[in-house]
Amino acid sequence: MLYTSLEACFAVAVEKPARFVLALSGGLDSRVLLHLMGRYLQAHPEASCKAVHVHHGLSPNADLWAERCADWAAEAGISIEVERVSLILGKRMSVEQQARDARYAALRDYITPGTVLLTAQHADDQLETVLLALKRGSGPAGLSAMPQRMAFASGWLLRPLLDQPRIVIEQYANEHRLDWIEDESNSDERYDRNFLRHQITPLLNSRWPGIRKAVARSAVLCGEQEALLQELLAEQLSQAISADQSLGITHLNPDQPGSERRGKALLRFWFAAIGVKMPSQAQLEQVWHSVVLAKPDANPKVCWGDAEVRRFRQRLYVVQPWPDASGSILPVSVNQHCHLPSSLGSLLLAESEDGHLRLPLYNEPVSVRFEPAGLEVQPVGRVGKRKLKKLFQEYGVPSWQRRRTPLIFYGEELAAVAGLFVVEAFAGKDCDLTWHYEQEKVHNIMT
Repeated sequence: MLYTSLEACFAVAVEKPARFVLALSGGLDSRVLLHLMGRYLQAHPEASCKAVHVHHGLSPNADLWAERCADWAAEAGISIEVERVSLILGKRMSVEQQARDARYAALRDYITPGTVLLTAQHADDQLETVLLALKRGSGPAGLSAMPQRMAFASGWLLRPLLDQPRIVIEQYANEHRLDWIEDESNSDERYDRNFLRHQITPLLNSRWPGIRKAVARSAVLCGEQEALLQELLAEQLSQAISADQSLGITHLNPDQPGSERRGKALLRFWFAAIGVKMPSQAQLEQVWHSVVLAKPDANPKVCWGDAEVRRFRQRLYVVQPWPDASGSILPVSVNQHCHLPSSLGSLLLAESEDGHLRLPLYNEPVSVRFEPAGLEVQPVGRVGKRKLKKLFQEYGVPSWQRRRTPLIFYGEELAAVAGLFVVEAFAGKDCDLTWHYEQEKVHNIMT
C-alpha cells in the first residue's frame, strides 16, 4: 500500500525523467522512504536519486549514524553524500530551529532546476505542526502547516508520505525487517514536538481516530485561503515594492478607514517576498502603529530576530543590524585597497588623470572614519558650509546608513564622503575614490 501510494504521488507531482534528492536522517520515516526509493528506482531505471545525510554533530553517536546511513543507501543502490554542519549553541534561537535551518541550507546546495527534494514527514508530523502553530497563535499561513509539494531552491520539495499515519510506516518497516536510528533526543520532552508526540497526540488519536485527516483538511483549507489572499493582493504588492526591496507606505493606505487589516496582510507578504522571518502578531502591531503610522519626520524602528524595520521618505526598509563602526579609524594608502569593517566592502583611493580629489600632502595622513556628528563642510559646487547631517538628508541617505558611510579624512579634515561628494577645499584631478560595497561598485563621487 505504501509503495503504491508513493508511485501515485510521483505520477501526479513529478516531471519525468525524475531527479530526486532524499533527505536521509536515518530515523524510521526517512529509512522507510529510502527503502521505497530503492524499489522505485528498480521499477523506473530512467529516474535518479541521491541521498544526503546532514551530520549536525549534536549527538555522540552522530558519526555512527552517518556510517549506518551510508550502508543502508548502498543496500538500496542509492549514492549518498554526508554534509557536516555547525550550530552556534547558546543563542536565543532553539536548537531545533537552528538544526532545521542548517539542514535545509545544506540540502539547498543539491537542488538544481527540476530536481525534487524528498522529505519523510507524515500525517502525525502534520498534526503536531498544526498544534504547534495553534500554540504560537498562528493565522492561516501558519495553520496551513506543511504542503505536500512546494517550490524549494531552484527545484521542488515533495513530502510523499504526508498523508500516511506513522503506524503504517512502522508496519512497513517491520514487514521488510528494516532497522533504523533512534535519536536519543526524541525522548526528551523538553522539546515541544516530543511532548506533543508522547503525551498529547496519542490521547487525541485514541479519542478521535480521524483527527489526523480532519486536521489535514483544515490545513489545506487554511492554505487555500492564504493563497487566495496572496492572489488578491499580488498586484498591489508588486506596485508597492521597489527595486531595492523597500515598500511604499502610500500603497498601504494608512490614512483610509479600515485599511489596517489589508495593510498588515501586505506587510506579511512583503516580509515573505524578501525572505524575512515573520514577526509575531504583537511585533506586526508595532510595525503598523509605531512605524507605518509614525509622523513623516520621525525615525522609528521595530526589531525582531536579525531584522529591523525602518522608515525613510515614505518607504519601509528591512535593515540588518550591523556592529557599530562609528569608532573605527582606518589608515588609507593611495593605490591600495582599504578593507572596511562591518561588511562595508573596501575603498580605493587611486591616482587618476581625470579624478575628483587632489593628492594628499606629505603631512596629511589619509584615514577613513564613520562618525559624522558635528561635521560641517562645503561640497564642490555648493555655496557655503552645511552640517553633514543636513547634507545626508539632501542626498537621500537614510539615518541608519549615515554611520556606515565612509568619510575620507586628509589629516583631521574631512575631504570626501564616499559615493556622495568631495569637499571644496580638497577638489582636484589627481585621485579617484571608489567604494566597492556588496559586490557593487559605488564609483567615485557624485558632484
